[in-house]
Formats: sequence, C-alpha cells, structure tokens
Amino acid sequence: MLRREFLAVRNRLTADDVREAATALAGRALGLPELARARTVAAYVSVGSEPGTLALLDALRARGVQVLLPALLPDNDLDWGAYTGADSLARVQHGAKMALFEPSGERLGPDAVTGADVVLLPGLAVDARGMRLGRGGGSYDRVLARLERAGAHPALVVLLYDSEIVEHVPEEAHDQAVHAAVAPSGVRRFRDDG
Repeated sequence: MLRREFLAVRNRLTADDVREAATALAGRALGLPELARARTVAAYVSVGSEPGTLALLDALRARGVQVLLPALLPDNDLDWGAYTGADSLARVQHGAKMALFEPSGERLGPDAVTGADVVLLPGLAVDARGMRLGRGGGSYDRVLARLERAGAHPALVVLLYDSEIVEHVPEEAHDQAVHAAVAPSGVRRFRDDG
C-alpha cells in the first residue's frame, strides 16, 4: 500500500516537474565526493515519473567515468552493460511489466556490479535510518547481497524526490541501509562506512 501511495504522487508530476527535478538531482549528485572520485558507477535509466537519471549518466561519462547499466534477467536478477550514450540504449519490454531502457551492447555478467565504486539505486522512499523502499521486485536486493558476498563496499546512493525522504519505511531482515539519498533540494547522509 505504501508503494502505491508513493507511485500515485509520482504519477501526478508533470513532464516539466520531472525534467526540472532531474536537472537539480544531477547537480546535487555530481557534487558528491563519492562520485567525484569514482572510476566506475553502476546506475540505471529512469523511466516514467522516476527521478530522471539521463543528465547524470551523461555528465558522469563526460568525466570519464565508466557507467554500468542493468539489464533485467528473467528471474529478476540484473546483468550489466556499459553506457556509452543515449544511442546505446534499447527499449526492452519485459512481459506485462514496464518497458525498461537497457544497454544494447555486450553483457558483462551479474558480478560486474562488484567493481563499482558507487551504486546508484532506484527507490520509492528512504527513511531516517537510510532504509530504502524499493518497488518490491527484489532485483536490487540481489545486487546488494551479491556485493556483500563479494566483499565489495561501494557507496550506496538512492535517487529520490524531496517528499520521498520520510521518517520510517518497513524493513525486512535482508534490507541494507544506503549511505546517502540525493534529492533535488539536497543530500541526506546516513552511513559513512563506504
């Protein structure tokens, strides 16, 4: 029910709202020290009314950062490919699920994410403890578990709208706190162990 409420608010945003927020979000994210020193960033391509990521992806590439983007596998796990510009994306329809923009080039395997210095996570909300509420598909739970098994410790950053930083979201035993949330109005930090 909580997911539906956050999605309903997002669905009321206009294209101008989403575009303006994406520009502000990119500016805030690019100011993060973690991104300033990153060589490899695992990110994602926003769809619909999600906080926009394309400006941020292009700015990271312009800095010489290797940007990895996910490709959804049939079991909801994620494979990864390199982002080399908007023309390297393909719109992929996943059954009855939403269409996603995925890298059209070579697949690097699900473990490619373990080499990232920063992982930009989608989410619907984050709470005062840094606990992230995802869409419920479990794809990023698998990514976070893979990072843990590999002993990889990238900075975990969730991209949100201002109203999605809340006091509390439900948490499950496998959930992990993120290090920071970036919203158009600013950055909120939760952990400093990354």
